[in-house]
Amino acid sequence: MMNNLILISTIGLIGGLSIGLQAPLAHIINQRLGILESVFIIHLGGLVTVLVLLLFKGGGNLGQWQHVPWYALLGGVLGVALISAQVYIIPSIGIAATLTLIIAGQLLMATCIDHFGIFEIETIRLSGTRVSGLAIVLLGVWLTIKQ
Repeated sequence: MMNNLILISTIGLIGGLSIGLQAPLAHIINQRLGILESVFIIHLGGLVTVLVLLLFKGGGNLGQWQHVPWYALLGGVLGVALISAQVYIIPSIGIAATLTLIIAGQLLMATCIDHFGIFEIETIRLSGTRVSGLAIVLLGVWLTIKQ
C-alpha cells in the first residue's frame, strides 16, 4: 500500500510540475504569436506526443472511442479553455497566482463532482473538514492574487 501511495504521489507531483512548466511555455508562445496560436501549438505538441505513444502501443483501445459517452469527449474542449485561460491571465497576475486560481477552480469543481457523484464517480459527500479545506485554499488564492 505504501509503495502504491508513493507512486501515486510521484505521478501527481509530476502532473503538477508539468502544468507549472506548461503555463510559462504557453505564455511565451502567446507573447510572440497570440492566444489561439499558443493553444493550437500546445495541443498539436500533445497530439504528436500521444500519436507516437499510441503507435508504439499498436493503437491501444482507440478503435473503441464510440463507446465513450458523448460528454466525455468534451475534455478536449476543456483543455482549450484551460490553456486559453492560462495565457490570458498570466500577463495580468503572474504564473503563481494564475495557477493558484486554476487549482482552486479544479478543487471546487472536483468537490461538486464528488458530492453529487456525477460522471460515474463514487459519491463522497461534503463534510465540515472538506469545507474547511476549501476555505483555506480560497484564502490562499486571495492572498496569492492580491497585490
